[in-house]
Amino acid sequence: MNWFKKKEKPQEPQHENVTRGLLIFAHPTTVIAVEELLRDEGYKIRVVSPPPAYRTGCDLSVEFPLEAEAAITELLNAVKLHPIDVVPITTEGMEPLHFVRKKWYGSKYLMVRAANMKITVDAETKIIVNISGGGCPDVPYLATTMIGKRLDEAPAPDEVGFSLCAYSLNTAREEMIRELGA
Repeated sequence: MNWFKKKEKPQEPQHENVTRGLLIFAHPTTVIAVEELLRDEGYKIRVVSPPPAYRTGCDLSVEFPLEAEAAITELLNAVKLHPIDVVPITTEGMEPLHFVRKKWYGSKYLMVRAANMKITVDAETKIIVNISGGGCPDVPYLATTMIGKRLDEAPAPDEVGFSLCAYSLNTAREEMIRELGA
């Protein structure tokens, strides 16, 4: 009895304005070096988790403005930081995952998570009350050097640690400073 069912109009394909791309790398240390280089050169980039189809064992990629692709790839090739793939972010399934997330516990504590590393701060006093996550051997050292100190007095994790966990914790710390101030 589908005689009276209204026919649906076929949807016209949407032509999205593709403005961002992803640089895919094999190793997190390469992503960290690329991030520093591109920021120093003034590019508006961010480190993100790539979509599942583009994971290479490295859970980080660099999102960049697509109009700068030629200049960026030329720069990266000149310094021998070759991406294994450069892809435009074109569809819903291609969107990178949020690398940094924030969660308030009441109005007193803010936790910022970057990858698997988390930092929790008392928003009033700006004292670091907890650091957790990761699986790198320097995480306990990072925690002992930072917990109990004010956010502006604690050492930057990327200055006292050298792992992906230290990089992720430093990213979370920077977001915490943007959110609460130092």
